[in-house]
Parts: sequence; structure tokens; C-alpha cells
Amino acid sequence: MPPKKTLIVPDTSVLIEGLLSKALKAGKLKNPVIMIHEASIAELEHQANQSQEKGYLGLDEIGALQALAAKKKLVLEFRGERPGEWDIAEAKRGAIDSLIRELAFTEGATLYTADKVQATVADAKGVPVEFHEMVAEGEMDIEEFFKPDTMSVHIKENCLIRSKRGQPGAWTFDTVTKKKVTREDVERYAKQIVETAQVRRDGFVEIERAGSTICQVGKYRIVITRPPFSDGYEITAVRPVKHLTLDDYDMSDKLSERLDAHAEGLLIAGAPGHGKSTFAQALAEHYAKQQKIIKTVEAPRDLILADDITQYAMSHGSAEEIHDILLLSRPDYTIFDEMRNTDDFALFADMRLSGVGMIGVMHATKAIEAIQRFLGRIELGVIPHVVDTVIFIKDGAIGSVFSIRMTVKVPSGMTEADLARPIVEVHDFQSGTLVFELYTYGEQTVVIPVSAQVTKESPVNKFIAKGVKEYFQNWTDNVEVEMQSATKATVYVPNELIPELIGRGGENIRELEKKLGVGIDLKELPGHDNSYKKKKKGRENKGKSNWKGKAKKGKRRR
Repeated sequence: MPPKKTLIVPDTSVLIEGLLSKALKAGKLKNPVIMIHEASIAELEHQANQSQEKGYLGLDEIGALQALAAKKKLVLEFRGERPGEWDIAEAKRGAIDSLIRELAFTEGATLYTADKVQATVADAKGVPVEFHEMVAEGEMDIEEFFKPDTMSVHIKENCLIRSKRGQPGAWTFDTVTKKKVTREDVERYAKQIVETAQVRRDGFVEIERAGSTICQVGKYRIVITRPPFSDGYEITAVRPVKHLTLDDYDMSDKLSERLDAHAEGLLIAGAPGHGKSTFAQALAEHYAKQQKIIKTVEAPRDLILADDITQYAMSHGSAEEIHDILLLSRPDYTIFDEMRNTDDFALFADMRLSGVGMIGVMHATKAIEAIQRFLGRIELGVIPHVVDTVIFIKDGAIGSVFSIRMTVKVPSGMTEADLARPIVEVHDFQSGTLVFELYTYGEQTVVIPVSAQVTKESPVNKFIAKGVKEYFQNWTDNVEVEMQSATKATVYVPNELIPELIGRGGENIRELEKKLGVGIDLKELPGHDNSYKKKKKGRENKGKSNWKGKAKKGKRRR
């Protein structure tokens, strides 16, 4: 009597995890007949075409089963019809899983799955099912390249493996291996990383795109890139090397009080690798010890925090979902790590205006650049209501600290009272010194360092001169501007243009001065007597004057 055969229909999850080949090699399956649905092949092929690691993992498993079938270890069959476009489009809603369950039910086979939902549905429908819950298997191979002081490991095909060792601001770039790694080596590392991220409780595949995959596995944040996005397979694994508290930072009592009582719109800025996230972690734990509810918004999740601090992933939820969850869960502070795009800044501003304490972490080479990144994304006058404190981290320590407030005054360097306007003032927090002013000038928003001496060559005057020159270029390209002060400019234009610019009784020049906010003294530009006539032909396409009345020839304003 021939031995009884074991009929098995694996779903895609089992193929991706390579469970069947492992079980066969371990001798755990007797006389198996493995029937793979064409829908599984189609799904894996689609994933592989999208350069997703799991697609290659599943196809490699089918190849391993083929090799075992050649050795008479099993019977391998392919059943079912290839799914249509609708099935593929609805794969995430269970269309492919449904086809696989139907095959198992029709053939009287046992469905093998590592998907909890698939197992539950199959059991509810009376389909024999064997659920394989995934358990992490040891460490990743790349962990052997990390020493106690290793900050990051960099692996690229046809290159030596290298690592950064030390601490923020004081590290060395060392070679880890003496032999260059091949593409196959890097692919093997990548597959193992993705497998580990999918089965460990502290592992996540945060972002998966056609050319890149970002994983968080324990304390490791791992970025995998592949052709054609990159010129070769590359893996960058980063981890924190120090766990600090706020007591480890050299903070003044004034700054400590600010963080405890007043800072509710805080920006933490710094260059990559200088310790921004480390400071954010220390601040989060400090607030948590004060019995405050702390949440984080990250993409990917890589802050190493206590279990009572919930971490949300932007990569797995929309901005609207994060917004709703945060408002309903009512945190005291939310840490927004790695703010990059306009949607991130809009969400930060919206949450802050809703009354939630916000701490934003972003890349910047200077503290003022953190504020500048809000320009154009939210109204200038709203910035002080969204951001009140900026802390710049350099070489793992606190560098400059800024405070922000709104006022109405005449900008520094200007004297005319009618030039007063709303101004965002940026002060050095420790000394209280005014260091920057942000305000609108014409249609532009400017950031002016007020510490510069106000002269003809000061940043204020250079910017004003540029704006005046651009305005006069509506009439002629031959124009030069010389600033006498922040409120007075001498404008040199062709002689024929001066009467029109002055206007009847000086009405045109007064309108100009009012519009530009600067006193104008018109003078003839030497050597360009005929240039205006040539320019005049193109004025209809460049910009016409809206002034009425005829200009008085020969009269000019001195």
C-alpha cells in the first residue's frame, strides 16, 4: 500500500518566509504534494517587479522547492488560473488570499499560512489550516560589524564595508573588512534584514518602494537601496551609541525653566549625525518623568524610548489620521522627528495651534534655518504662535538657543515712522540680544541679521537696492541703484525716462516712494542717452505705467 500523501496549499506569506523548504530539510513533512496557486506566483512576480525584497524571497523559495522536487523529496504542482487585473488590484483586500483558500478547499488540502487573518478566515469557512506564527531567529549578520562605539555601518556592492565609530562630532571612518562584498552578499544581507523586520516584535518594514526599503529592527534603522534607484545595492545601518538624560547636557537654569514651563513650540535643529535625536529622546523621557503624556510621530520610527511612550509612523498613516489620533489621545507633548516636507510642517503648525505641545526635529546647519524652513509654508505672522524656542545641537551638545516673538516697529536700520510693520524678532535666549528680524518687504519675506552694521553695504541696504532695481526694470534694463541709507536711494536711469517717472507735479515719484517705502532721487545714467527709445518698444510686454496725466519735460526731482 503506497504511503499516504500530505496535500499542502501554501499561501504567499509561507512562501516568503521559506517555511516549507526548511520543514522539508528538517524532515518534518512526509510525502508532501505541494500545490502552489498561480495567484501566488503572480503576486510574487508583481512584488519582484517592484523591486520589493519579499517578492524575491518568495520566488527563491519556489526555486528551492523545485530543487527538492528534483531530488524526489516532494511533488510540486502549479494549479489555478492566473488572476485578472481586478484580483491583483484588490490583493490588499484579500482577493488573492480568497483564491488560495478556494484551491485548498477544492483539493481537500491543508492551507499553510503565516498570516493570522488568513488562518482565521480559513478556519471560519471550514478549510483545514496550519498557522505558522513567525518567531525571530537570532541576530542579523550585519550586527557582527557593530562594535560598542559604532554609530553606523555602510555596505555597498563591490566596496569594502566601512563604519563610523565614536560619538557625534568626534568620530572616525574605519574599514571593517579586507575583502570587497559582492552584489550577492549585499542581497543576502538585505533579505535577512527584511525577514527579521517582519517577524520580530520590535521590527517594522517602515517604507517599501521600488528602489528602496527602510526597516527598523530593535535599535537599528536600516536603509536598503537598489538599482535603478541607486547605482548598486547598498545598505546603511544606523544606531544610537549613547543614551543620555537632560542632566548630561550643560544647560543653564534659565533654559531648564524654559523647557519645563514655557516651551511648547520647540524646534531641535542640527546637521546629520550631531545628536538631534539623542537630545529629543532625553527630552521625551524628561517630560515622561513629570507625568506628562508623550507621543511621537516618526518616519521611520527610530527613537529608542520607554514602552509608555507611544510612537506613531507617518509611513503607515496619513497626516489626517495622525491629526485625529493625536487630538483624541490628548498628549501633553508630541515629538515630530525628521520634519522634511510641506505636509510635515503643516501638521506641526496645525497641532500646535490646536494647543498640543510640539517638539520638531529637523536638519539644519544653523539655528535660524530651522525658522526659515517655515517661510512660505505658513503665514509669517503665525510663526511666533507655532514656534517659541529653537535649540541648535552641534557635536552632541547644545549650541545656540533662540526665542521668538512678534512685535510692530520700524525695521532695524530704517528710520521713517511710516515704515513700521509687523516683525518677527529672533533673540538669543541667554543674553536676550536681538539677532534676526523677519518681515515682509514688498512681496517678499526677508530674514535680516540685525547685528550687521547698517551702512551702504549692509544686508538690509543690499536687499532694498535689489528690490528697487527690479521694480524700475519694468521701464528699462539700464538702471543702477545706490543706497544712501536704509530709507534713501539714488536711482540712475536714461535721461528720456526721468520726466515720465516724476509725473505731473511729482505725483508719479510720490506714488513710487510710497510703494517702495524708500525715498527716491532720480539722476541721469551717463552714456545711455538713446537706450530708453530702444527699450520703449518692448514696454507693452514688460509692464506699463498706470499713471495718468502727461509728464512735464525737463523737470526732475533732486
